[in-house]
Amino acid sequence: MRFLLLPVLALALASPALAPPALAQAPASSWRLLNRTGQEAVGLVSTEAGAAARGRNRLRQTLPAGAEKTFRRRAGQPCRLDIRLRLADGREAVATGQDVCANPLVALEPGAVQPTPQQAPPRPGRRGAAAPREGSVSSGTGFLVAADRVMTNQHVVNNCARITLRAPGGHRLAAVAPVQANRDLDLAVLRVPGLTGPVLPFRPDLPRRGEDVITYGHPLSGLLSSDAKLTRGEVSGLAGFRDNPANLQFSAPLQPGNSGGPLLDMRGRVVGITSASLVGRREPMQNVNFAVKADRAIAFLRAAGVTPALAGETLPARGAVEVGEIAERSVFLVRCEMGDAAP
Repeated sequence: MRFLLLPVLALALASPALAPPALAQAPASSWRLLNRTGQEAVGLVSTEAGAAARGRNRLRQTLPAGAEKTFRRRAGQPCRLDIRLRLADGREAVATGQDVCANPLVALEPGAVQPTPQQAPPRPGRRGAAAPREGSVSSGTGFLVAADRVMTNQHVVNNCARITLRAPGGHRLAAVAPVQANRDLDLAVLRVPGLTGPVLPFRPDLPRRGEDVITYGHPLSGLLSSDAKLTRGEVSGLAGFRDNPANLQFSAPLQPGNSGGPLLDMRGRVVGITSASLVGRREPMQNVNFAVKADRAIAFLRAAGVTPALAGETLPARGAVEVGEIAERSVFLVRCEMGDAAP
């Protein structure tokens, strides 16, 4: 990753008596953060010391261990900051009350890392619903796997105070606790009393490389139209990030909100549950996406007491339009509310 470091100007004066008082006491116009935590950082929030607001993420790209980044400080902004660096394993490194005017270099060491994870460990470059903050709302996708049961990703519903689903017709339903989830697989199954309809069947065997697949879900809810979106791609590989055997790789584009939706073959069978995208550190990655394999999802559902539907080669091959029409009746937008978020 390339970093643009703002130049730091040093004024060499022959004598302290020659230093203009106003210049000698002028606060720094920038400050630098050095990541010495031993882990890659994926987010940074800096707020006025003691302020309740969390602030926005100031990292546009990940910050590797040992790397340094410079931040501008506008005139009139406070000098004393509380700094929270979010790490790749979900923990945070915290430094409070840092006077970045007097000491413009803030180095976060391993001792600053909070011992207890605050959220689920992130997947590589996850583009689905990030773990929401207190009082916020996020969304993902889910699909009907049995009467009263909807499958999605664990990270879509992690730590939600309230979970609601929007059906294709627009009406809303509430999921009830407890949510059964597997953090390692990034899978969850929701109980939604009274929910019936056609379930999506799972394909019991692995797809082949090069097979056409379709994603169906609700990306960028609130920005794009409220109807579900269909994208096409191919199975690229039969393992996931760093040879993860629970995942497969595919090329159909993913956007935030697709997480938890079905990855379907051309017979309308679920071959995976979309979960993550790989984001390049030096250059953009083009459609390197991952899904939890159907066989892992089948085993998870059975362990949760749910009997998933299976379908073999007896189903006819279909076009993308027909596969989308099948999925439309069984796919839902999943809305996660944290704390006192408005309904």
